[in-house]
Amino acid sequence: MVMTVFRAHVRAGADDALGKVGERMYELASAMPGFISYKDFAAEDGEIVSLIEFDSLESVAAWQAHPEHKAAQVRGRTEFFDASRSSSAPRFGNTASR
Repeated sequence: MVMTVFRAHVRAGADDALGKVGERMYELASAMPGFISYKDFAAEDGEIVSLIEFDSLESVAAWQAHPEHKAAQVRGRTEFFDASRSSSAPRFGNTASR
């Protein structure tokens, strides 16, 4: 399993357009082979954090290469975010508690 962490600070006034793009990205990502889960979190200071899980590095690479995802990344840099960063890494072990 591979976890991608995406962090960004949203520009003022970008929320509505970003929300529409985010919905489309979820629609696309969740239909990709190997997709496991996606969660968003927002902080009071305007930072958002997304956690995206795929079953393999190959699935993550396919998602990263998706043309609509690449176009959304460009829009993110030019329209939506003051700053952003992401990283992906395999998850080792699987601990869970309820």
